[in-house]
Amino acid sequence: MRAAQLTAYRQPLTLATIPDPEPPRDGVVLRVLACGVCRSDWHAWSGADPDVVLPMVPGHEYCGEVVAVGPEVTRWHVGDRVIAPFILACGRCGDCAAGNQTTCATQVVPGFTCDGAFAEMIAVAHADANLTALPGTLAPEIAASLGCRVTTAWQALVGRAELKPGEWLAVFGGGGVGISALLLGRALGARVVVVDVVPEKLDYARTLGADAVVNAAEQGSVDAVREITGGGAHVSVEALGIETTTVAAMRALRKMGRMVQIGMPAGDHAQMRLPMDVLYSGQLSVHGTRGMPSWRYPSLLNLIAGGQVDLSPLVTRTIALSNASAELAAFDRPAPPGVAVITDFQN
Repeated sequence: MRAAQLTAYRQPLTLATIPDPEPPRDGVVLRVLACGVCRSDWHAWSGADPDVVLPMVPGHEYCGEVVAVGPEVTRWHVGDRVIAPFILACGRCGDCAAGNQTTCATQVVPGFTCDGAFAEMIAVAHADANLTALPGTLAPEIAASLGCRVTTAWQALVGRAELKPGEWLAVFGGGGVGISALLLGRALGARVVVVDVVPEKLDYARTLGADAVVNAAEQGSVDAVREITGGGAHVSVEALGIETTTVAAMRALRKMGRMVQIGMPAGDHAQMRLPMDVLYSGQLSVHGTRGMPSWRYPSLLNLIAGGQVDLSPLVTRTIALSNASAELAAFDRPAPPGVAVITDFQN
């Protein structure tokens, strides 16, 4: 099959023909219909993720059609179209039984601990415990974002911060997961302010329904958010994984506010200096989040099916596999608005 392999850090991916994958005993092989290019892929490409062993096929945000089934799989058959979360939990351990699949000790993460979906096909472990049927009304390029960005934002807002209608949500970072948080926050009845330094991203957020935007390159984001929200946001999400925006997301909260760290702190940002006096005096709650357990898919899909949220503006460009390298390199600087999704695996 055709695949794009990471063979050297911070270098263009190698387009190669590699053997077709075999299904794990409890897994399936998918013909990939679409795969997003995510900032987390950039962490792998740049060498910041210690789990990655070269060569590796990146790609963790995908949907596909089942083309082969392992002998232990009971729920899925050849021809089924499915969505996969990027964390493939075992489904059998205590954490999985408690519903905390994202903390499974033996989890498999395509693109990081095994080959991912920048390829015509991908082997998906633990299929019965993780896969969800792809609704026929959902375009593959939109469904691919449900593997990471949209689901991560949904878990952050619903599972961690418990965002309520009428509350103010401050989103620090207007990339894919930040825009997902904006769209979902609005669908949940919150008022949303988006903070970024790229005017085009702020304009994009405004067209998608942001109640306010703040250009942090032109004014102090903390003071601006506190003024807009009348004393601070009830909930903030940090969607970049860097110290500056993490500190700002904490300081922009009102007392008893809740912050969720969505962005992946890696490289120079793996260690941060945070204002613990603000956490103490404001009696804040700070949550980490990573992915979404598969049992939350029905609530998200019902929201989409009911017309409460339109995710189509999230994807601003569909690309060929050969263009993935350029999209990864673009994360070295402020990337263009919206999400790039690979839909052409032949070119």
